[in-house]
Amino acid sequence: MADQNKSVKLGEIIREFDLEVLRKAPHHEDVPLRTLDINRPGLPLTGFFEHFDTSRILLIGLTEKTYLEGLSPDQRRESFDRLLAYPVPALILTRGLQPSAECMEMAEKHDRTVLRTRSRTAVFVSSLISSLYNRLAPQITQSGVMMEVYGEGVLIQGESGVGKSEVAIELIKRGHRLVADDAVEIKETSHHTLMATAPELIRGYMELRGIGVIDVSRLLGMGAIKLTQQIDMVINLEPWDDKAIYDRFGLESHFTEILGVPVPCTTIPVKPGRNLASIVEVAAMNNRNRKMGHNAAQELTDRMDKLFQEQLEGGGA
Repeated sequence: MADQNKSVKLGEIIREFDLEVLRKAPHHEDVPLRTLDINRPGLPLTGFFEHFDTSRILLIGLTEKTYLEGLSPDQRRESFDRLLAYPVPALILTRGLQPSAECMEMAEKHDRTVLRTRSRTAVFVSSLISSLYNRLAPQITQSGVMMEVYGEGVLIQGESGVGKSEVAIELIKRGHRLVADDAVEIKETSHHTLMATAPELIRGYMELRGIGVIDVSRLLGMGAIKLTQQIDMVINLEPWDDKAIYDRFGLESHFTEILGVPVPCTTIPVKPGRNLASIVEVAAMNNRNRKMGHNAAQELTDRMDKLFQEQLEGGGA
């Protein structure tokens, strides 16, 4: 779902895709787009407008063009008159198609913007929807540290002072990369995954208690920074509690939801003497291993079950 409070101006889409403007409505570049989809007006061209979303861009490809060419000029005029009477943001023709005279006549009558691209329809639709999704998708900012560890995107969270930044600086010194410290901007992509980045103002900076703010790229090189990264897992750091029961086997998978997307989650208790950077590295590698279909805890359980079963059968004999 798009965030209805966000919008992208039509002019930004025109410039991004280098669209040719065949006819412009007044202030056409400032028209706000707030939906993630487009309209292929097959049925509306025949006169069926139920569930027709007037906030979407209209797109005419070869299929619609072929249908329209089979109509008489009066029928085409009537189709475009009905279609463009709705307050649509713009009509885009793909594959460099030439708009009919009736299309331009009705665009003039209803004061609509007509654009054109030379891209193939399927390629353009995919690119346009992806662009709209990236611009309009829901976005939140969460506290934490975002790292890339062995190619895995790890969001490290925990209460203030638990040691998130200290773990991150150790990971950076081991060759892993920082995406964001303190504040992490998270956006859902068109593939229903989560992408994280740092707010522009604090990108590349870290705060270490006792030292202050440091510029990571200046101290440790540009290779220590990554601009954006998919979130593959969440690690919660919490102070060690002797009374708490921590998962020692790892049979059950735990998840947390961010923007409605489930993300694998694990809790690591913090106490003096634990090498948290090493534990985070192992957690990242283990998460990748599980995505590839290997679960060490399940494998060990199966081995133990098999051994017990063999012992029972041997004892029965």
